[in-house]
Amino acid sequence: MSVYEAGMLICFGVSWPLAAYKTYKAKCVHGKSIWFSLLILLGYVCGIVNKLLYSYDIVLALYLLNVLFLLIDMGLWVKYRHNVPINTVNPAKEEVTEINEEVELQ
Repeated sequence: MSVYEAGMLICFGVSWPLAAYKTYKAKCVHGKSIWFSLLILLGYVCGIVNKLLYSYDIVLALYLLNVLFLLIDMGLWVKYRHNVPINTVNPAKEEVTEINEEVELQ
């Protein structure tokens, strides 16, 4: 078992549930890339294949757990991909338009 590989997977294993929770609470995936998640998933699949073919050990469970968390996060991306962030409307810009209209009228 590689302690460093396990450490890396534990760090990612903590990050994915936090990211999924944040997405669930915000109901918005603005700034998230499904392509990035797919690339990470491909990396996990390569790690799993390596564990199955060459060095079967307990770290395989960490890979599988990370894949589960990543798939949950990706599922939330699919669910909320059409939601728009609340702060995309800029009220300050509307005020500037109103001020410009008043200046033009004078």
